[in-house]
Amino acid sequence: MSVPASQSPAPDPRRRRMAMAAGAVLLTLATAACTELDRTAVGVVSYTTGAQQVVMVVSPNVRGCHRLAPTGATYVNNNTLVDMIMYPARNCTGEPTTYIGSQLANNVARNTAPWRSYTFVH
Repeated sequence: MSVPASQSPAPDPRRRRMAMAAGAVLLTLATAACTELDRTAVGVVSYTTGAQQVVMVVSPNVRGCHRLAPTGATYVNNNTLVDMIMYPARNCTGEPTTYIGSQLANNVARNTAPWRSYTFVH
């Protein structure tokens, strides 16, 4: 028996809801996976080296240890959306550390070694 096109059976509402839910789950998983792969600190980290040169890093990766210029940094401007921690060693270790919040700046205290690396707080 054939049914005219104008009288086609109505779609099953349960099947439609299940398809929409499955699509939403897949979209969420895909978005989360892509976001975690290459998440950046949106903005610019700029710093002044011991030789008074200004270095700008645009949207650095949030993960990992970031080395500064070999002479280190005496002033840092964190113009990103993520807080950062400054370290005196090139491998993100050592004391004292300095916490620089998002959209803030800081300079090395007098009689203190320059910062040589940083990490982001995430």
